Amino acid sequence: MSLFNKATCQTEDILGFPVATGTMEICLQQIAGWLALREQPRFFACANPHSLVVAMQDLLFRQALLSADLLIPDGTGIVIASRMLGGVICKRITGWDVFAGVSELLNRTSGRVFFLGAAEQTLAVIRTKMAQDYPNIQVVGTCSPPFRLKFSESENAAMVEAVNGARPDVLWVGMTAPKQEKWIHQNLSLLDAGFVGAIGAVFDFYTGNIKRSHPVFQRAGLEWLARLVQEPRRLWRRNLLSSPVFLGYVLRSIINKKMHTECSPRYQGYKCIKYPPPTSRNRNL
Repeated sequence: MSLFNKATCQTEDILGFPVATGTMEICLQQIAGWLALREQPRFFACANPHSLVVAMQDLLFRQALLSADLLIPDGTGIVIASRMLGGVICKRITGWDVFAGVSELLNRTSGRVFFLGAAEQTLAVIRTKMAQDYPNIQVVGTCSPPFRLKFSESENAAMVEAVNGARPDVLWVGMTAPKQEKWIHQNLSLLDAGFVGAIGAVFDFYTGNIKRSHPVFQRAGLEWLARLVQEPRRLWRRNLLSSPVFLGYVLRSIINKKMHTECSPRYQGYKCIKYPPPTSRNRNL
């Protein structure tokens, strides 16, 4: 197995966040290298328009995304933003893609996994399906944490102890964003795991609790529409409010970049306009 370091997977700046530009294959090679070395826990998270908008107003969530060793373009909006900003991201990579790819890798190497999050009934289905789909993977533990916004110190310590007692190669965390990313960020240094992934809805996708959209919708970049139809009460804000706000941030970034260029020494005779930072009007998105 080849060894890779953090710099292997190149990134580009999307509104201040280093989003991976590589293909799914390159990302998997990066993860394989981390698992081979296992020098320290590595953290993977997903970037989509809603998460970046929320992170603009939530400092801890922003710190969590910035600390991720791998931040993938999980959203058509990220691909569009990259094009608008002159970047090179040409295809989205979803949390499901990473989960499936890493599971195939671990099945070949008899890897160990731990699932943290979701209800016990969902975790039971995951254990059964993993044994069927990936018979060589050892599911060394599962944990259904209390359903609350913030865990107590004792609850948090119990989750960390459960993970460390199992010593998984990969820890999958499915608590929904931004809770899962914050939890990983705050506990990563305490965890005895090679790779930690925040994959949220993948738990429900894998068990069939939520159906993924038809591949035609996925290829067309319209998977969000199918999910909105399935879960309108939970996702309407994300798609109908956060997406336009995200587009506004991208347009502002383009304008600021242009003004910065025009304010370079070659344009010293021109008046330059400084745009104010984003306001907190959308704090509750």
